[in-house]
Amino acid sequence: MRVFLVRHGESLGNLDERAYSQFGDHNVPLTQWGHRQAAEAGAVIAAYMSGLTGRGVQKLRVWYSPFLRTRQSKEALLEALPVERIGKVREDYLLREQDFGLFTEIYDHAERKQKFPDEFEKWARLRSNSGKFYARPPDGESRADVAQRMRLFLQTIMHEARHGHDNVVIVGHGVTNRAFEMSFLQHPVDWFERSDNPGNADITLIEGTREMGYTSTLLHQATDRQPGQNDLRQAYGAELTIRPEPEA
Repeated sequence: MRVFLVRHGESLGNLDERAYSQFGDHNVPLTQWGHRQAAEAGAVIAAYMSGLTGRGVQKLRVWYSPFLRTRQSKEALLEALPVERIGKVREDYLLREQDFGLFTEIYDHAERKQKFPDEFEKWARLRSNSGKFYARPPDGESRADVAQRMRLFLQTIMHEARHGHDNVVIVGHGVTNRAFEMSFLQHPVDWFERSDNPGNADITLIEGTREMGYTSTLLHQATDRQPGQNDLRQAYGAELTIRPEPEA
């Protein structure tokens, strides 16, 4: 079995956190740079698949999160893959980003504490006492919650694998992709706590067999924007900009 875990490319939210409140987390678009990153990831997968023979030439089944940045990344990736390599392409809401509840679209701790002091204090206490993996933001999901739905999604992947469909691409988010890897490889919670999210458009490859076991490797590390490199910062596919902060 072969699973390519691809995080979405750079989005406007990765450049400016205000994008999450302006567009809504689910509707933040890629940047033009992010689209280029996702297309490059597709080319890497195509090159990897071209070197396989026998069972490895089976078509890729592509799954993706319903959020805009993952849908756009999926489209860029598919454009770089030969048509004959592509099987079914499907969306699954289980692959969505972690839900932060009241803290959604507020990424600054100081702002969270200012707007929701009681809830923030309780969340901070949970993080301190139980660990970040189990602490659930108010009205949101803990990382443990995300891992549970990734285990549910994994059932679909393994069901299809038993019917011979075992080449899979998953276009998701940092936390969800990491939770999928944790569930697939049966890593302990400590692994999740010590690991970092993949970078934008990075590819983690999980490969192996049930008999021989599975391993994961970082197949591709995308080219990140370098300091001072300010080109291709616009939203991909639309003339969108981040609204300036209102004057006090």
